[in-house]
Amino acid sequence: MKILLAEDDAKVADYIVAGLSEHGHSVDHVADGRDALSYCLYNECDLAILDRMLPGMDGLSVLKALRASGKPLPVLFLTAMGQVDDRVEGLAAGGDDYLTKPFHFSELIARIDAIVRRKTQTRAEPVLTVHDLQLDLLSRTATRQGTVMELHSKEFAILEILMRNAGRVVTRTLLLERVWNFNFEPNTTVVETHMSRLRAKVDKPFDVPLIHTIRNTGYSMHGPR
Repeated sequence: MKILLAEDDAKVADYIVAGLSEHGHSVDHVADGRDALSYCLYNECDLAILDRMLPGMDGLSVLKALRASGKPLPVLFLTAMGQVDDRVEGLAAGGDDYLTKPFHFSELIARIDAIVRRKTQTRAEPVLTVHDLQLDLLSRTATRQGTVMELHSKEFAILEILMRNAGRVVTRTLLLERVWNFNFEPNTTVVETHMSRLRAKVDKPFDVPLIHTIRNTGYSMHGPR
């Protein structure tokens, strides 16, 4: 998922960003509430994680402004404000979940996964399909012709992006931004390396290739045409 983290403590933010990235998520970080609101309103992301005590604009006000705009972005509060009244206030304002600091990272991941499941069920799209390849977003498994493929987190993230954009060109830049959170790294070969490994699992054992290189642009996923 593409996640926005609004956290003004740099050490806490670095810890969360590193942990979420290891679990295959792409994370953008801001340290100011006004920046958080602007990001949520004008950028596409799947989840916002908000601290309550942010400079510029507190997290609760960010959520209220976001809900007033009509944007249905899932929001998880991650904050030291852990009294019952605080939690009730956050959830009543439209928060999807509320986790207090200090926290166990495994619980944060579990709560994010729960939000993903609810969101996926709402969209009625738990399984993506391209030709004979299926990607189950709930169990995080990929299957082709009855063969279950073991994918690492980055490979799963790449494959999900390709399948969600089946038939369209996915640029190398988009993959860098969404999977590795790189804004501009012209000399890195990380995309090509991971794409080669993904193709070895998704395409090489089968007769019909699904991942196609678009020269000087990126990649496209589709079946026979």
